[in-house]
Amino acid sequence: MEIESSTNQTKIASSALPEILEMPKISGYLDYRLFLSDFYKFKRNLTAKDIRPYSYAMFSAAANIKSPNYLKMIIEGRRNLSEEMIGKFAKAMGLMKEQGEEFRLMVLFGQATDPAERNMFLKQLNEHRVNSKLKAGEIDKKTWEKVPSWVAWILFAMIDQKGVKFQPERLRELLRGQATIDEIELALRSLIESKEVVMAEDGSLKRSNQLIEDAAEVPGALVRKLQTELMYLGLESLFRDSATDREFGSLTVSMTRSEFEEIRFQLRQFRKKTQKENAVKRAEAPGERVYQMNLQLFPVTEKAD
Repeated sequence: MEIESSTNQTKIASSALPEILEMPKISGYLDYRLFLSDFYKFKRNLTAKDIRPYSYAMFSAAANIKSPNYLKMIIEGRRNLSEEMIGKFAKAMGLMKEQGEEFRLMVLFGQATDPAERNMFLKQLNEHRVNSKLKAGEIDKKTWEKVPSWVAWILFAMIDQKGVKFQPERLRELLRGQATIDEIELALRSLIESKEVVMAEDGSLKRSNQLIEDAAEVPGALVRKLQTELMYLGLESLFRDSATDREFGSLTVSMTRSEFEEIRFQLRQFRKKTQKENAVKRAEAPGERVYQMNLQLFPVTEKAD
């Protein structure tokens, strides 16, 4: 099974504009300092013709902070926000309850120094944003129900694993306790009700469809949620599994755009080739375990010129 990142995703802001003419939308940011900077610029532009234009001191007053330049120090990275200050900043910006929680998770993600914590907060932030979009009706619930959870994704692959009985208690053991009984039961029910699989009398499952027939129709936020969950399993494997049971490697290099596109193409071809070859082998005999393979290639710097 495979799923590609949606090309029509919400663009995460990476640089501030000279003028911010609209109230920044918090869901468009990963960098909370950039969000604060854009918020401040928006307020300055909005009050530019007032007798007393918006200032750092006015923000501090709204947040009940004694230091008049505290916001400036946060934006410049000279200070971090404590839990108490996160609440005060959210109040000063007029964020509603759910937006305040989104801001809190964004701050915790941005300030985390341990990679495991940083990934955990990113996962929580992503889940919060998806749930907020569901509540607001920005994501259709019927579409949401069609997107499998990471549990369903793995259960679907376990059809090709030798000797599996799809009983929740046993599945929890096979999943090494990474999913609850409730999550497993929900995943099984969603697979069966969506007719992706059919359960036989002996408790085994058989496929009836591909897990996602038209990935192009799936909103980018849901694709990111699923991929985040699967990538987070990789982080857990780094600490859980011995080096003989996994293959992790990293390569950090400088390249041109054309070189990047070539490697990107090669990775996609490798993934498709692996999936095709594995499908042929599983048609001949079941596998022993389910493995997750994540292929990642992403920028870590901007252009210098």
